[in-house]
Amino acid sequence: MLRTALRNVLAHKARLMMTALAVLLGVAFVAGTLIFSDTVGEAVKKASAKSLDGVAVSVQAVDAEDGPRTDKNGKRSTLLDDKLADKVRALPGVQSLRRDVTGTATLAGPDGIPIGNGWQNLAANFQPDKDGHDARYPLLRGRGPATGNEIALDEATAEAAHYKVGDTVRFATDGPVLTKKLVGIVTTDDPQVTTGGSLALFDTATAQKLYLHPGQFDELVVGAAPGTDQQALTAKVRELLPKDRAEATSGTALAAEQSRMVTAQNKALSQTLLVFAGIALFVGIFIIANTFTMLISQRSREIALLRAVGASRRQVVRSVLAEAGLLGLLSSVVGFGLGTAIAVGLRAVLDANGAGFPDGPVIISPTTVLSSLAVGIGVTVLAAWLPSRKAAKIAPVEALNTVEAPPAPRSLVIRNSLGALVTGLGVAVMFYVATLTSSDDLPIAMMGSMLTLTGVIILAPLLSRPLVSLAGILTTRLFGIGGKLATQNALRNPRRTAATASALMIGLTLITGMTVVGNSTQQAMDKMTANGLTADYKVGTSTYTGLDPALSKKVADLPGVAAMAPLRSTGFEAGGHFTSLNGTDLATIGKVARLDFTSGSPARAGAGEIAVSQSAAKENGWRAGETVEATFDDKKKEKLTIAGVYADNPVVGDAFGATSLVDPHMTQLKNEELLVKTQGSPTLETEKQIRHALGDSPLLKVQDHADLRKENAGQIDTVLYVVYGLLGMAIVIAVVGVVNTLAMSVFERTREIGMLRAIGLARSGIKQMVRLESVVLSLFGAVLGIGVGIFLSWAGGSLVGKGLPTYELLLPWGRLGLFLLLALVVGVLAALWPARRAARLNMLEAIGAQ
Repeated sequence: MLRTALRNVLAHKARLMMTALAVLLGVAFVAGTLIFSDTVGEAVKKASAKSLDGVAVSVQAVDAEDGPRTDKNGKRSTLLDDKLADKVRALPGVQSLRRDVTGTATLAGPDGIPIGNGWQNLAANFQPDKDGHDARYPLLRGRGPATGNEIALDEATAEAAHYKVGDTVRFATDGPVLTKKLVGIVTTDDPQVTTGGSLALFDTATAQKLYLHPGQFDELVVGAAPGTDQQALTAKVRELLPKDRAEATSGTALAAEQSRMVTAQNKALSQTLLVFAGIALFVGIFIIANTFTMLISQRSREIALLRAVGASRRQVVRSVLAEAGLLGLLSSVVGFGLGTAIAVGLRAVLDANGAGFPDGPVIISPTTVLSSLAVGIGVTVLAAWLPSRKAAKIAPVEALNTVEAPPAPRSLVIRNSLGALVTGLGVAVMFYVATLTSSDDLPIAMMGSMLTLTGVIILAPLLSRPLVSLAGILTTRLFGIGGKLATQNALRNPRRTAATASALMIGLTLITGMTVVGNSTQQAMDKMTANGLTADYKVGTSTYTGLDPALSKKVADLPGVAAMAPLRSTGFEAGGHFTSLNGTDLATIGKVARLDFTSGSPARAGAGEIAVSQSAAKENGWRAGETVEATFDDKKKEKLTIAGVYADNPVVGDAFGATSLVDPHMTQLKNEELLVKTQGSPTLETEKQIRHALGDSPLLKVQDHADLRKENAGQIDTVLYVVYGLLGMAIVIAVVGVVNTLAMSVFERTREIGMLRAIGLARSGIKQMVRLESVVLSLFGAVLGIGVGIFLSWAGGSLVGKGLPTYELLLPWGRLGLFLLLALVVGVLAALWPARRAARLNMLEAIGAQ
């Protein structure tokens, strides 16, 4: 029987080719994901470990519970000073000591666009030895910074900004633009820098002036003498530290923590990619099962002969499963090779788009190899199991008398009953989900979606009759006999039609659902911006470090500015609920934000009054005129009067009051945003004036309504395009399934096609018939997929509503129409080879085929 299985694989190479391609693509997705994850993870781990070379103990300042300790000017303060550093350096076993100051600095490129990636734009102090070199930051060109007007950059940052030694570098830390002379270019293995960030180096005194206070440090890095016990040295260092203000960690513990963090980050990415790989393989199951069902129908006489000469049912099952196993093995081996290429290509693409992964070899672990092969073989064997059971049940005499017996009516009745039950349960769960409003209920929505999709897949043979018949009316009217024959061929075997269409339906369901939710979310965010913000500009910083209030006042005095309202926030607790409170200019806030009061009146400055949103009032049970006892973030208590309640507005948030009410409770006086209303239409000149008034910092974000909409759309579109790309593999596999089904269907109908040719149907008519059958199959899958996707997005959209009060289901008819058009194109393209093959059949040979 094993020899029979091997012979069948070799004898049906062409028929199994498309099935092998489906398995190959699915395994490639899995293998590529695992190899990419292992490769990047190992590279980052090695880079992290290299950055910790020579670190025996790390002493770091500890932040307070409410964040870093800062003064009114925003300068951080630590107890790691020269005095403590000298004590640590004097300990037995200490060979070296680095005194690090760290912060962030965003550099401006030649076109003014910031270089790097937000919080990964690191800054530190250059600590030269007697030869002027810093072992942590090896010099490539020039020298290290030594005075207050000098700076050094890492090589990648200098190249990105087109800076050379001797140039003047423009950058910002938390406010106006600063300039310093570039005196050196260094290299670094810091993963934060190599993965898309930047590095700026200053002399120690300058770094302290920018980020701390003179004589203070963020970290003391201890190097141990050879033979020194790290744990013992760590314990000695710990004894010197002020309680709750600093902590000592051994280099071994730091390396372990970094490794854990890298593993966790890669795990999230890998799991996401594997979910989409699983979808692709799930789609492949339909194709494999379809193929083996058709092959067994075509080989029923052969199986009957095997049974007649003594083969048992178990042997027949084993033979089919062995055939599937061989196919899965061969496909998995090729798929694994393709997966390796995908992993290398994915890393290159992400690097080209600024991911900046550390260099390192491609990692192919035994676990990855075995997992990929096991998945490919397992999925193929699993998909072939039911067809093998069907083959074993063929009665020898019955099979010798007929080529293909129709499926028992009872089996479809059972299937339809089960499908109705599962679909009904899934729909009921999704109707329940439609009443929920919290994103915490997402698992329930996922379960309901899976049940609904599974139920529709089971019901697909039943649904195929009315939908395909409806399509047949159109094809018959437009294409005559070719359209009628195509419809009858699609209806001849509802199971096969359903399995082929389901593969396409799964991918389109997910794509449609994501598209509808994404489009609705984007429209809701646009509506919030349009309804809540009447200002022409929203001004902030890319790093959320805030804006200097003194500079902010200059914006209000600019010619052409009609009104400007600052926003700076704190928070308070009252009645067990936390509420964020925005401080603003009460005289101008109504000119830059749309405030619709449902009760009470706007707050008054100096009266301890605040206005609250309807959501906050409902959650806390507040009413206009009520006084509440509030405990602010700084633990100070104050009585606040609810002056009025306004319709929810994202611009001013939960509550707002005068800046004089908020300022005493802020550790650092900074405006988070400025809302600017101009006297006329916003112009480029006005934007330049605002930037200039705020110091032309590269941190600035000056956005008008179009910019805000573009930012929202960009974020959502990025997610959608990633999903389209990842689900693209499933769609490709589904297309392969359509080609496979048509090709094998043409083989089954060889005699029928010969008879059609004999009675006068031209070759062009045969091609048209096969093409239309392919189009009907594709459109059936597309209609089911789009329909289910819309339903799931409608029910699950309620989970977005709480965070977006303006959310409502809005169908992107253009994209949905494009999906249908793509399904039509898929149908035409998938039929090219099968239609050509059918049309080229020799008429007499076809009629005589068995």
